[in-house]
Amino acid sequence: MDASFIAELFPGIASLLVQDPTIAIARIFLVAFGFVLAYLGFKRVLEPLIMVPMGVGMICINCGVLFLEGGKLGTLFLDPLVSDPKQLVDIMQVNFLQPIYNLTFSNSLVACMVFLGVGAMCEIGFILANPWTSIIIAIFAEAGTFATLVLGVHLGLTPPEAAAVASIGGADGPMVLFTSLMLAPHLFVPISVIAYLYLSLTYAGYPWLLKALVPEKYRGKDIIFDAPEVPKSKKFIFILICCGLLCLLLPMAAPLIMSFFLGLAIKEAEIVPYQDLLEGALLYSGTLMLGLLLGTLCEASTLLNPKVAPLIVLGVLALTVSGAVGILGGWVVYWFKKGNFNPVVGVSGVSCVPTTAKIAQHAAEDVDMFAVVMPVAMGANIAGVIVSAIACGVFIATIGMVKV
Repeated sequence: MDASFIAELFPGIASLLVQDPTIAIARIFLVAFGFVLAYLGFKRVLEPLIMVPMGVGMICINCGVLFLEGGKLGTLFLDPLVSDPKQLVDIMQVNFLQPIYNLTFSNSLVACMVFLGVGAMCEIGFILANPWTSIIIAIFAEAGTFATLVLGVHLGLTPPEAAAVASIGGADGPMVLFTSLMLAPHLFVPISVIAYLYLSLTYAGYPWLLKALVPEKYRGKDIIFDAPEVPKSKKFIFILICCGLLCLLLPMAAPLIMSFFLGLAIKEAEIVPYQDLLEGALLYSGTLMLGLLLGTLCEASTLLNPKVAPLIVLGVLALTVSGAVGILGGWVVYWFKKGNFNPVVGVSGVSCVPTTAKIAQHAAEDVDMFAVVMPVAMGANIAGVIVSAIACGVFIATIGMVKV
């Protein structure tokens, strides 16, 4: 049978044979990796909402390579690197995910959609009941962001590039998307992919970190949560003032700040139709598209950028330092409160809502099934979102002015 006929009939296989061997091997690896991610999401080892669509997208983008016009290799999913307006209009008529990518992902609209949903699900009363505890832990848990910024510059990244990858330390996916798009758009794709891969790995990594840094006799300590009920009117006023103040001080991060606090305001105002929309259709459609697009961005040739390797190392460092120093913050509060606190809450200052708060609660339950730390952990979790937004806003406003 003629070789050209086989190439036309099975272009996915034929493209592996004509590509650079490094890219071909990377494609095969990413297909296998996508399978593992999807399966671990299915088994609930990793976050299924992100990992299942991401794994499927990763498999398909690396399998579905074909010969395009002029013998160029590509896919019918999307091209994240196209920027010429005329070419972009043409390719949006062919690649079925291209319109979604350009109109929601590459401008951070999907990040704002997710933040609206997250805000509508959060209870601001947890922070108001324990404001100082929540803020102190959240500040400690932002340490990975600043440590990674310094190390990234020393490793040869420009300050904006280092700040973009350092935002992974805040463990807030939408914030990472927004910051990398504003500061290092040429690294937007690999930083986004690495961030969400690592954020899902917090499920597996942070429980071990807690076991290493908090002895068992402290992990099972119950926290007596007897704070008075905060009136809805006070919570609503706090939301409006905090939103306006943060937008005034950090206008570069205003879209994400507004999205999060609007979700909170809708929840406290009990606008049920909006709340159902944000918590249901908007949040989950945004999360689905986010996971799927992240998977389809894991195309071998895109991820073989020489700058991706240090990003992988820096992403691990950012989350590890944030988790460890967050736990240190938990110990500081424990000592300040003379033992009337559970140090595992420190990990919830890492603002992956509500994942890290759940990790803290599970760590306590594993030792004492009746231990409850969730209300305090959620306060630190929401404070972590606010502190991460402040850090990213400062990065964009200051480091963004020294682009090289």
